[in-house]
Order: sequence, then structure tokens, then C-alpha cells
Amino acid sequence: MTNRRILVLYGGKADEHSISCISAAGVLKAMDTTRFEPVPVGITKDGRWLTGGTDPRDFDLSSGSLPTVEQSLGSRPVVVDMGGGPDGFYARQPDGSLQSLGHIDAVLPVMHGPYGEDGSIQGLLETMGLPYVGCGVFASAACMDKDFTKVILAAAGIDVVSGITLDTRNFKAADQFSGQAQALQAQVDSAGLSYPLFVKPSRAGSSFGVTKLDEQGQAQALAQAVFEASRHDWKVLVEEGIAGREIECAVLQARSDQEPTASWPGEVVLDRKDEAGGEGQFYDFDSKYMDEDASHVEVPARLPQDTLEAVRQVAIKAFKVLDCSGLSRVDTFVTPQGRILVNEINTMPGFTPISMYPKAWEATGLPYGDLISQLIDGLLA
Repeated sequence: MTNRRILVLYGGKADEHSISCISAAGVLKAMDTTRFEPVPVGITKDGRWLTGGTDPRDFDLSSGSLPTVEQSLGSRPVVVDMGGGPDGFYARQPDGSLQSLGHIDAVLPVMHGPYGEDGSIQGLLETMGLPYVGCGVFASAACMDKDFTKVILAAAGIDVVSGITLDTRNFKAADQFSGQAQALQAQVDSAGLSYPLFVKPSRAGSSFGVTKLDEQGQAQALAQAVFEASRHDWKVLVEEGIAGREIECAVLQARSDQEPTASWPGEVVLDRKDEAGGEGQFYDFDSKYMDEDASHVEVPARLPQDTLEAVRQVAIKAFKVLDCSGLSRVDTFVTPQGRILVNEINTMPGFTPISMYPKAWEATGLPYGDLISQLIDGLLA
């Protein structure tokens, strides 16, 4: 039997470009090549599609630097014929001619953030009639926007974090944010938000642009935090910090005719102390990816059995409410009183060797390679 050919997309224009590269390396290494033939296609930060060149399996973080998709010796531009569907991918040769990349049975878009996880790529693939792993256009777009995620979840009776949404499109420079510091502070005060606060872009991931504010009344610090978030998205969230634990749950629905299932919930435990000798302030980019001593993953999280089961049920409900499919990671807060609040939903969670999604399923009895096979098989059944 001929192996099914799977186009693996990675990189992209989002801030999470490098994390997508590492995720793709993990997926390609775990893929069962006795059944599937991967066709890797990288997308540069400026949006050029490339095949060949650097093997994405070689991407890692051992050097301390972040990998990127670059034009290199042996790489060729990819040309997409929208009307060609599964046969619509070509590599442009040095003489300008086009060489077909062959028939594509399905696409695995291992892309995080805007232009990859927000419905953009999903819409392109829908138009081409190509089956792909992951959530559809609506769920991808809605979950990418944390503001809309909260609106939909709250309407369904699911607890979410209290906060406000700021529109920063009229602010063009840092000094304009500074000049509006008191007005921004007044919006926070009128909403009755309790400190600490987290200021973050609504449509970004991997903790890019996130600032924690511990003290009330620091208007200029608030303005600076809003400015930092606005560099990633004009829509900025200011949310209450929750006195609870961050518990993440992996949800899987490989086939549309099956009910979604949830892994054992896991917790990222911060090991690195901050400069004052206390616990790390929050799970930032370096803690997630660059400092292997900063944190470790525990699955299942050290919580009572009934709480773990409650998190699983909330995760599945949130997955359904947002019309998710394929896979998602539902991030929650669990308070000391046992209250569960959904923080966000990642429709293409990280697949790096240290990422929660594959680790959670492995701890639940589904190894990384089998997880990838199930996601692909669910499309081709």
C-alpha cells in the first residue's frame, strides 16, 4: 500500500515562528514513516513558502538560539495553485519551471499564532478542498482571539477570568500611551479589577507581550504594559490575576464522528526563583522554551481525583462550545476552593519535546507517535 503523503506546514509570519519550527521537528521525528510520507514546507517570517534546504528535523534549542525558516542552498520557492487541490503544490526550479510536489493526501499545519492558528491557513486549505489536522476556520479564529473566547465561553456558563478589553488603534507611539496613563488607570479602576493584573495581547501566544503588574496605582507601569502588548495586537486585555494553579488539559477528537476525549490534566511547575528569591512570577517565554531548568511538567497535576475529573469535563465542554475539532489544549485556573476558570484555548498547541500537549497524552497512555497517527488517520478514515 502506498504511504499517504502529508504536507507539514511550519514557520509562518507570527511571533511564534521559531516555536512552530521546533514543533514541526518534533512532529516529523515522531511521524510513522512506514505509513506516512511527510512533505515539509516552511514559511518564512515574510510569508515565502519554501521546500528543501535545511531539514526541519534538525531544528532544536540546544544552541540557545531560535531556529527560523530561511532561503538557503537547495531550498526552492513553493507555488500554490488554488484550483489544483491535492495536486496544487509546485516547487519553482532555478530555470523558472514548476515541478509538482506530488499528490497531497492531507495537511498538518504545525503553525502557532496569527496567519497559522487563526483560521487563515485553515481557510486556504478549505478552499482547496484539502483535509487538514486541527480546528476549522471559526474555532481557530475564535480561540485565537482571547477576548472572543471569553465572550463565547461566558455565554455558555463557563467561568472565565474577569478583565477589560482595550482598543489601542489610536495610539501610535510609546509617548502616546504614557500620555494616556491616567485614563487607562481609570478604566481599570472603574472595572473594579483586583491586583495583580496581567496585561496581554488578545491575539498572540507563547507569552509574547505579557506583563504582570503587582501594585495598584502605578499608572505609568500600566501604560507601558499596554504599549508592550499593543506591539503584538491592537486589542489588549487587562485581566485579574487568579489566586490559583494553572492547569492544562489536552483534548483530542481525531474523528468528527467521535466524542472528544481529555487527557489527565497537567501542570507546569516553575522551578526557577526570581531575583528576589521567590517563585517565578509567571510562565514566560524563557520559562517555556529557553531555560530547561526553569520549569517541569507534572501529569497528572497534584490535585484531588475529583478535581482532575472536573477539569477534564470543563475542557471538553469548552472544546465543544467553541466548535473545536481535531485537537486543542484548554488552559484553566483552579482556585484553592476548587473553582475552575478557563483561561484560553490553543487550537494548535506546542509539539516541542517539552510541550504539555504530547506529554499529557503520553502520561494518559497515548505515545507521541501514536498521537500523530491518530490525528492523521482521523482525516483519512
